[in-house]
Parts: sequence; C-alpha cells; structure tokens
Amino acid sequence: MLRSDRTTITPPVIALLLAVMVLSLLPGVSAHDIPNDVMVQVFIKPNGERLRLLVRVPLKALRDVEFPQRGPGYLDLARAEISLRDAATIWVSGSIDLYEGETRLEHPTIVETRVSLESDRSFASYEEAFAHLTGPRLANETEVYWNQAMLDILFEYPIRSDASDFSIRMGMARLGLRVVTVLLFLPPSGVVRAFEFSGDGGLIRLDPRWFQAAARFVEAGFFHILGGIDHLLFLFCLVIPLRRLRPLIVVVTSFTLAHSITLIVSAYNFAPGALWFPPLIETLIAISILYMALENIVVKNVSRRWMIAFGFGLVHGFGFSFALRESMQFAGSHLLLSLLSFNIGVELGQLLILLLLIPVLGILFRYVVAERIGIIILSALVAHTGWHWMIERGTQLSQFQLPEFNLALAGTLMRWLSLFLIFAVLVWLGSRVIIKRASEERARERESGRVGEWESGR
Repeated sequence: MLRSDRTTITPPVIALLLAVMVLSLLPGVSAHDIPNDVMVQVFIKPNGERLRLLVRVPLKALRDVEFPQRGPGYLDLARAEISLRDAATIWVSGSIDLYEGETRLEHPTIVETRVSLESDRSFASYEEAFAHLTGPRLANETEVYWNQAMLDILFEYPIRSDASDFSIRMGMARLGLRVVTVLLFLPPSGVVRAFEFSGDGGLIRLDPRWFQAAARFVEAGFFHILGGIDHLLFLFCLVIPLRRLRPLIVVVTSFTLAHSITLIVSAYNFAPGALWFPPLIETLIAISILYMALENIVVKNVSRRWMIAFGFGLVHGFGFSFALRESMQFAGSHLLLSLLSFNIGVELGQLLILLLLIPVLGILFRYVVAERIGIIILSALVAHTGWHWMIERGTQLSQFQLPEFNLALAGTLMRWLSLFLIFAVLVWLGSRVIIKRASEERARERESGRVGEWESGR
C-alpha cells in the first residue's frame, strides 16, 4: 500500500487562509496602535540625596496596557491607578537608564501618577509640573478618552550627592514612529541645560566635563566626514593629482583651518540666519566639487592648491555648522572646545581617508591606467556628479526670494567683506612664508649637492 505525500486542503483551511489574507489587507490592522508623532517631556532635578524625574508621555503611546474604560471609550479614572503604574514601569522607567558618575542608578520609586488632558500646560516649567503631580487629581467623573490623555509621572532615585555628574540614556524611540524628547536638567548651580532630540539620543551627559564634551565631538567630527558624501568627493578631488603625503597634509590642513573659522563664526551666530542661506551654501559646495574636478582635468600644476582648498574650506565650514547645529546642545559650557574637538575629529577622518586613497590610487595609476588619463577619467566622473548637484541645489535656491538691499544688509556685507579681507591677508602672508621656506630648503639642497660633488671630486 502506497502512502500519498500530498496534503489535502479542506474547505475550512481555505476559509481560514482567505480570512487571514483579507485581514492583512485591511489598513492599520498591524500598525494602527503605533502613533506617528510622540512628544516626551522630561525634567531632571537632583536635590540632596534624591533625584526627581518628571515625565509626561501620551497615553496612546503606551501600548499593550489595558486601561479601564467606561461608556464610549472614556478612561475610568477611579480604577486606572494600577494600570497607570504598570505603564509607568514597563514603558517609561524600563526605558530610562540614569547614571551618577559611571554607576547606573537602581530602578526608581513611582511617587505619583496623574492623568492630564492634552490641553494641560503644567509641564511648561518644573515648578508647575511638580505642583501638578503633587496636587489634586482629575475628578473621577471627567470624561476623557483614553487615547486623548497624557500620563504624568514623578519618579525618585536615591543618589549620593546632587553635585555628582549625571547622564541619561533614553529608549523612548519605541513609543512611536517619530519620537521627540524635550529634556530639562536643573542642577543645584541654577544653570539649566535644555536638550531636544529625536529617537533615543544615545548617552547624554547632562552637564559634561570638558574631556567628555571633547571626546563626544571628536567622535562626531570623525564619523561626520566619513558619512558626508559631498565632503568626501571634495577631498577625493584634492587627492587625485596629489598623492604625496606631505603636500596633501598641507592642503587638507588648510581646508580644515578654513572650515574651522566659518564653523566657529556660525556657532556664535555671526552667520546669516535667513532661509536662503543653507541652500546657497549647499549650492556653493556643489560648485566647489565641480571646480576642483575641472581643475584636475585642465590644470597640470596644482602646487597652489592649498590656497584653493582654504577658500572653499570657508564654504564647507558653513555646511558643517548646519550638521552640527543640533549637536551643540550636548557641549554644555564647553562651546569653543567642542567646536575645536569636532574639527580635530574631521582632520583625523580626513587623514584616514588619505591613508586609504593614496595607495589605492598609486596601484591604479601604476598597473591599470596611465596617471594622466586616470586623473581625467576620475575627475570627469566627479564633475558629472557635482554638475547634477549644482543644478538640483541651484533650483532649490531659486525658490527663495532674494534679500532686499537695505542698510542692515549693507552692514552685514561690510562685516563679511572685512572678514574676507582679513582672511585673504592671512592667506597671503602664509603663502609668502611657505614659499620662502621652500626656496630656502631648495637652496640648502642645492648647496649640499655642490658640497657633495666637490668632496667626491677630491
């Protein structure tokens, strides 16, 4: 007797499969419970030997918790306390790691929970939020839909001292598709630290020491240059014709010095704040890439490239400032140090790229294609990309109205012209010093060569 390997599909099985398919096609069945936009508000205040953490989150973001309801979806406030504390433990305190120094604090005590209306404004300040959490609750008869309410929580952590260094890691990104956290740290010194970040934000030093801020921004600069495709293409254009490490270091350092100047200027709010300024800078960055690529094709002698790199570095510095703008909140009181550290990270990233590109290009030009032809081909590819970026970004720039010429604009232009003239003079003086030292070095080399020939002739 032979055994059949085929499985018989019965009508009930077919009906079940069809039901699953239909349910999967219904909109919002699987992701309906996940909110699109969620805002979390946080206050952190160390006081003596305890630290208070005040948190406000939308109740609809705390999924998989059954909140008691009455009527047509109203939250049953009289029976909600246990569910609110469960939600506070699972979704809030379970997603927050607080550190005193390098020691992670134990799980906190839930002192109070409150349900608030979406229109409640008590979290505008710490004092109002604390008074709200320790004050009267909403009346049990209040009619508020559970998915239109806010959950406010007061946690307390035992600490050694309110003068310790505190840091926090928040895992709130799972509350919604886009989660924004607004956090205020209120140390005993009275200097309030404000943070606003998307997603989890990583480890945040609430009042960083100088070396902590420096380490964070060195890392940020290093990875920013590795992930910035436009800056990488510009650097690639610098490397293609110059593959000796010494002249390249001079060129790259000139580029870093220039973008450091405009980055610092922008960080201290001396750059234009108009909406047209960022697209203008992005367009100029594309033009800088196109120019450098075309110069590689047309010009064979690039001995003065460091001057061009300095000029375009001023433009790229503004581009760095746009990327760094949101990160400056993590600098604490070390703004200038953080900017310099960011530039050190950028320089380290650039040097790493040079160390990788120089041998690769050397092998390419030695075994695959002739050097001059290779320079033209690679530069043409970069020029093609730069051209398309210039057109695309220029189109975006054209959508902004040009600023009206007035006395304020004239004053701004005069200040920037003065700064440009100062930079130009510094560049000219630097070039004269470099040229003079190079001439003296060549003269010493020729003199030593003559001495060597004279001694060998004897």
